[in-house]
Amino acid sequence: MTTSHTIKFLTAAALLIAAAGASQAAGKLNVITSTEDLASIANEVGGDRITAEAIAKGYQDPHFVEPKPSFLLKLQKADVLAVVGLQLEIGWLPPLITQSRNSRIQEGNPGYLDMSQFCEVLEIPTTQVTRAMGDVHPLGNPHYWLNPENGRRMAKAFETKFGELRPADKAYFAQRVADFDKRLTEAEKRWNDQMAPYRGRKVITYHRSWPNFCERFGLVVVDYVEPKPGIPPTPVHTLEVINTMKRDNIKLILVEPYFDLRTPNSIAQGSGGTVAVLMPSVGGAKEITDYFKLFDYDINVLTSAFAKTK
Repeated sequence: MTTSHTIKFLTAAALLIAAAGASQAAGKLNVITSTEDLASIANEVGGDRITAEAIAKGYQDPHFVEPKPSFLLKLQKADVLAVVGLQLEIGWLPPLITQSRNSRIQEGNPGYLDMSQFCEVLEIPTTQVTRAMGDVHPLGNPHYWLNPENGRRMAKAFETKFGELRPADKAYFAQRVADFDKRLTEAEKRWNDQMAPYRGRKVITYHRSWPNFCERFGLVVVDYVEPKPGIPPTPVHTLEVINTMKRDNIKLILVEPYFDLRTPNSIAQGSGGTVAVLMPSVGGAKEITDYFKLFDYDINVLTSAFAKTK
């Protein structure tokens, strides 16, 4: 090969390598989320321009997730890390973020996305929080995704973040958010119609997972199976809940799938009520494959339970 041919070959190779690098840089965004709810909404916005994967599974209690080495590998490759925030993941995620050594997703950097700052947060304490109050979240209740309006807000936040990182795809993300918003509005009409006969009904819940959901769909939470957030049920408090249900004619106890059903079943038996297991997250049951199906599932469970407990 002559010198001129060698130069041409090397130049062409360099251009191909540069093009491949540019293609990779402008390729799919790698989005890691703390929960499956966030991953579902990320996919609604990002479509085929992203890959999205959750760390916590929908059937797990997101407060308590056992860290695994595989989580570190996911975080090391992430362009975006989206979290629920409000200290929901404080027991397991911050050390993983630090250990990943991925500068993009460190808190305060462009790849770190705390969704709580975009959403309506309920139960923000107005007094100093102490351990005597149980596992109260000092920044407010983190289960805000269980109001579809907050799902809408999170989609807009993803649109903005993805657009910042992939400016050439801004129009694509905007179109997908508009489509998501339209489908969510249509779904809300259906959910509202299903829940309309039961607005104002009083319920008991196991944990404080449901304030956003109950406020949105008109249910009134009167008491909890837990005496305090995160504190296991006690015999004294269990009897108090039974008496409350009898006094106020409350027929439904809402329980998350990862809590022991023995105490809720005992309360139901003592009060003439019914236990309904609701899923707080996408992936909580195999048929709940996206954000829309989460509400479809829970509202179907609720309306069926209410219909049987007139």
